[in-house]
Amino acid sequence: MSVAISHTAEVQKFFEGASGFDQAGGNARVKTITHRLLTDIIKIIEELDISTEEFWSAVNYLNVLGSRQEAGLVVAGLGLEHYLDLRMDAEDARNGAVGGTPRTIEGPLYVAGAPLCEGFAKLDDGVDQGVRLTMQGVVRDTEGTPISGALVDVWHANTGGTYSYFDPSQSEYNLRRRIVTDSEGRYRFDSIVPSGYGCPPDGPTQLLLDQLGRHGQRPAHIHFFISAPAHRHLTTQINLAGEKYLYDDFAYATREGLVADIVFTEAEGMPGGKIASIDFDFALQPTINEKSEGRRDRVRALES
Repeated sequence: MSVAISHTAEVQKFFEGASGFDQAGGNARVKTITHRLLTDIIKIIEELDISTEEFWSAVNYLNVLGSRQEAGLVVAGLGLEHYLDLRMDAEDARNGAVGGTPRTIEGPLYVAGAPLCEGFAKLDDGVDQGVRLTMQGVVRDTEGTPISGALVDVWHANTGGTYSYFDPSQSEYNLRRRIVTDSEGRYRFDSIVPSGYGCPPDGPTQLLLDQLGRHGQRPAHIHFFISAPAHRHLTTQINLAGEKYLYDDFAYATREGLVADIVFTEAEGMPGGKIASIDFDFALQPTINEKSEGRRDRVRALES
């Protein structure tokens, strides 16, 4: 049933009303966005001849997606979160804001309020007997000057590929800390080597990826928020060199400049018979305005 009526004045007026254009109250920006979504959706229905069965299957998919709280996974897996990074990169290039450590996606698993430490932190609670990891580095500006008092907010998965708070078997704030750099801009933490992981195999994200012929795997990585007065907030993550999915990350988070070499050393009596170390420095751009010092607003766990 390939019928096109979206262009008619009657249908256009109908969706203007559905978007609240004929109402004095409400939010003008929300009205405009809603109207665009509705008019684009009905064009897709017509142009791709979407059946009613396909339409209601999509509606049910959205219900399941919300009930499983996987919307953050879907937007990453479809490249939309990476697209936002590319758009901000293009805006920076236009404005001459270049240099520093590259940004990359935040993902949906940050939890606010991790314990605050000075210079050094132990991230793990000692329960997970993974390979011990020490990571250290310096936070600098784009001229190479160390930044004292910068805040390094770090979080990563355990060896099972799960995160505290979202995995109730882990202790509170396990593998999550905030570290203030010392007088020479240095940070350091002890932890365990994280594991890569995949989307829940029975979840709606993997269901969609299966339909696209794609996997839902991520390489091992470590997330960071880096911030300091008079410098732009940095949202980024490093991926560990040598990982199977390093350049085939379903979430498109791997970027040049964010691949960290991890060095393994034999260590008798340690878990796995070895220890690991990573050296990685971060560079922050100067601030454009006061607002750019803070992370962008979005709903995050335990963040008011």
